[in-house]
Amino acid sequence: MSEQAYLNLCHEILENGTKKMDRTNTGTYSLFGYQMRFNLQEGFPLLTTKKVPFRLVASELLWFLKGDTNIRYLLKYNNNIWNEWAFKKWIESEDYDGPDMTNFGIRSQVDSEFNKAYQQQMEQFKEKILQDNNFAQQYGDLGAVYGKQWREWKTSTGQTIDQMKQVIQSIQENPDSRRHIVSAWNPEDVPTMALPPCHTLFQFYVADGKLSCQLYQRSGDIFLGVPFNIASYALLTHLIAYECDLEVGEFIHTIGDAHIYSNHVEQIKTQLGREPKKLPTLKLNQDKDTIFDFELEDIVIEQYHPHPAIKAPIAV
Repeated sequence: MSEQAYLNLCHEILENGTKKMDRTNTGTYSLFGYQMRFNLQEGFPLLTTKKVPFRLVASELLWFLKGDTNIRYLLKYNNNIWNEWAFKKWIESEDYDGPDMTNFGIRSQVDSEFNKAYQQQMEQFKEKILQDNNFAQQYGDLGAVYGKQWREWKTSTGQTIDQMKQVIQSIQENPDSRRHIVSAWNPEDVPTMALPPCHTLFQFYVADGKLSCQLYQRSGDIFLGVPFNIASYALLTHLIAYECDLEVGEFIHTIGDAHIYSNHVEQIKTQLGREPKKLPTLKLNQDKDTIFDFELEDIVIEQYHPHPAIKAPIAV
């Protein structure tokens, strides 16, 4: 079963990972260089040993595909997974006049009064993003993150490249090419990004009428981030296959620094104690002419019966 590839990685890091510090000062157990393979013909690789919120996965991917970099789109779908980085930008600005939120990501986990104040400020922030256009433009934008690089890569001559449309055309016109590549890692833009791309480059491969995708991810938060990444790129493979009139093949996930945060170890052990269930299936709206017209309601996951979700703090 495809999910076992992920569980094997969890075991490997717990048993053989190196203890390292990181930019968040949380600490991790880390391996360098690991690959997982998921046969998309066997089912959609949405983890069943804990519930993964697919609507968040799908709305984030559609956000990327639209070339959007502002969290306003995500908030309209109650998707809060990028809020922390935009919120950090606001509370560190001269415009912020609320209570001190220094080290908010860590303090909110251990100080109940601080956590209450943090939640209040976050709710105010989200409301301003949704209701105030100027505020959203200034503090909701995350810089030249994934969507910008995928759909509007800026060249040295000031022109732009739509990598997604380009790679689709390449697959359709020359399926045997070894150049079906999209990169999110733009060294010139990295300093302006809220978070430099973790999933940096992906490549498509066509064989026997099936489309496969390999992702290179420079850094992977195994408990919180990687389950999303697996589902997201599996979904992307399905969407590109739909656009190119192909079946799906494999999703191959190659990770550079594969790590478990020290405050996620117990959650990982809980997950490893659960028995995987049958993988769900994905249903796409067959009436759409192009994936660039897809909305959230056009993407449906069926027969998903996972174990309950497991909460864990995010490291910012």
